Amino acid sequence: MSESRPLRLLASRSAGESSAIWLRPDAARAALALAHGAGAGMHHPFLAGIAEALAERGVATLRYQFPYMEAQRRRPDPPALLVATVRAAVALAQQQADGLPLFAGGKSLGGRMTTTAAAREALPGVRGLVLLGFPLHGAGSPSTERGAHLRDVGVPMLFLQGTRDALADLDLVRPLCVSLGGRAELRIVEGADHSFRVPKRSGRSDAEVRLELADAIAEWTARVA
Repeated sequence: MSESRPLRLLASRSAGESSAIWLRPDAARAALALAHGAGAGMHHPFLAGIAEALAERGVATLRYQFPYMEAQRRRPDPPALLVATVRAAVALAQQQADGLPLFAGGKSLGGRMTTTAAAREALPGVRGLVLLGFPLHGAGSPSTERGAHLRDVGVPMLFLQGTRDALADLDLVRPLCVSLGGRAELRIVEGADHSFRVPKRSGRSDAEVRLELADAIAEWTARVA
């Protein structure tokens, strides 16, 4: 059984409050503050499915909205506000976690803003970062510039990347992770695109991929904790 509760967080008085959902299984052994990607909020089936699968594996989650998504705007907030929202969400997750080992991360933009926040100043209580489809570069513009700040992150990072991700050329992701040494672990999802969708010919469903991701996250967080 799991407990699901709506919560509110405040990153900026001018931006107002944002929504969050705390999902905690009875036998929780870790907690994860989980941010959404640029174009879809915390209710997106992918993120909701990951949270539910993690709950079945003993990982509580706090899914939360960035202010622009809360206000139903399409353009993401300025980086400073996105980072402030990450920090506010981590603080809220820590309150709810009640001593559980705490992790943070997110899908695409949410993951990149979490690493950006952690690179600027350590996220209190966070033992590691979970990055679902880290957007290393724009589509058709291979580059590692967006990953430069990762060297300033002082906690372990789990990179979950699909082989068909147009925003993360694996020929760039692999050496980047190697350069980060023991702080980075790369898990590759065969056939998955940036949204972790797989073609029918792969013999797997998108739902099966979500379970694969949840297994990897649960195993890694248990090991790091």
